[in-house]
Amino acid sequence: MDGLLLFAHGARDPAWAAPFQAIAAELQGRRPELPIALAYLELMTPDIATAAGALAALGCTRIQVVPMFLGASGHVRRDVPPLIESLRAAHPRVLFVLHDAIGEQPSVIRAMAGATLDLISTVTLPADPLDPARPTVLPLS
Repeated sequence: MDGLLLFAHGARDPAWAAPFQAIAAELQGRRPELPIALAYLELMTPDIATAAGALAALGCTRIQVVPMFLGASGHVRRDVPPLIESLRAAHPRVLFVLHDAIGEQPSVIRAMAGATLDLISTVTLPADPLDPARPTVLPLS
């Protein structure tokens, strides 16, 4: 059985995880038969070992790991490969497949470019950006 492990950085603010939880929920809705776990490198739980263990306990023998990072940062290049090797050692009957950072996928780049254009095309900026009566910092919607 296949499993999917989404692996994000983590943060002190629990609200930071909301987009990743939404992605996991969207994936689960699209693929209800696929066991999905979300794990974090630091500051949040579960960690990758716990999440991978949970997928293995469900009977997953192939787990695809998708780093939910915008780019192949030092974490993705330096920290993730040894973590995957530790998972392989802890679960020798499970095949772990490590993918490239999600943000480097052409479809993600296109989606972010499109979303950026959507954002900037719906805003009317003041003629005089220095006019104190018309702040140029937009409120969060």
